[in-house]
Amino acid sequence: AALEYLHSLSKAQPTRSISCTGLHPAGRSFSTQAATTSSTPQPPPPPPPPEKTHFGDLKDEDRIFTNLYGLHDPFLKGAMKRGDWYRTKDLVIKGADWIVNEMKKSGLRGRGGAGFPSGLKWSFMPKVSDGRPSYLVVNADESEPGTCKDREIMRHDPHKLLEGCLIAGVGMRASAAYIYIRGEYVNERLNLEKARQEAYASGLLGHVNKPCTVEEEMSIPLKELIEKHCGGVRGGWDNLLAVIPGGSSVPLLPKHICDDVLMDYDALKAVQSGLGTAAVMVMDKSTDVVDAIARLSYFYKHESCGQCTPCREGTGWLWMIMERLKVGNAKLEEIDMLQEVTKQIEGHTICALGDAAAWPVQGLIRHFRPELERRIRDRADSELLMAASA
Repeated sequence: AALEYLHSLSKAQPTRSISCTGLHPAGRSFSTQAATTSSTPQPPPPPPPPEKTHFGDLKDEDRIFTNLYGLHDPFLKGAMKRGDWYRTKDLVIKGADWIVNEMKKSGLRGRGGAGFPSGLKWSFMPKVSDGRPSYLVVNADESEPGTCKDREIMRHDPHKLLEGCLIAGVGMRASAAYIYIRGEYVNERLNLEKARQEAYASGLLGHVNKPCTVEEEMSIPLKELIEKHCGGVRGGWDNLLAVIPGGSSVPLLPKHICDDVLMDYDALKAVQSGLGTAAVMVMDKSTDVVDAIARLSYFYKHESCGQCTPCREGTGWLWMIMERLKVGNAKLEEIDMLQEVTKQIEGHTICALGDAAAWPVQGLIRHFRPELERRIRDRADSELLMAASA
């Protein structure tokens, strides 16, 4: 109708030029101009409307989110019955490059509005770490009015989200995943936290394939204990970074010691650690070991009753120095100062909490001093470059 109207105007006033731009039904713009002379070229005909892309009928078994209406159990048993966590390990073992390539081939695009190709976005993550950690961040804030799809996913399909985080995190080589939930989503946060705890307790998350509590004979090799009862280290034994063999209060052991050490009092004492509570904490190579020990330092600083001065003052200093060492904001000689602080605490308190605070830091310095020194040098070099370019 618009074209006919323009042609009628052209016939009624042949000496005037009329331009009109509008929207074609297919969503494209077009322009029509009346001819002033017979030699003026006519505009090309409008393109045909786009045809629908046919992917095939969507069957129920093809749907990713199987409980959006909340008709089924949202937690682990119900989720696994619907296919969640099925052979997820097989996908993770294939590695980051395979996951990203599969994402690219799938053509999956983001659902945030821009429709950016997901596989391409994932490929932007660094393949070789420069020392800084990489993170996967899930924005579940949903602050736009009228948008509430993520709410239903977190409320009724939380394990699907966690499984996706695990696979995506491996593909991006992320060291941790953060899910940001708006404050009003109280029930969603509780459901997601419960699902996370279920996944961790069931061995679906963590640095061993099957976390467990077992009764074993004294002097069992540490490697045998982990591989026999825990399903081995995530990613294989060669992916092991360190183990804390007796709870957080004993010094950690690097992989080369874990290869042969026995789980008993004398053997662990011989390698400057201890059996402690026999709670074995396994750290694979994705672990920021400095950050891990810094977190333990904060725990002991927070739990100190304050009665003994070495513990009250010393645990605070341990934590503050560890926080700076995490980012390399220290001098090389401060590593020795940190070691000296641990010696001033160790053996000088009424209870053993002071020793428990000192020993993890001592183990870190003993076995991972090169990592501490590297962070300090890297930060110093970075600050020097920034000063030179200023």
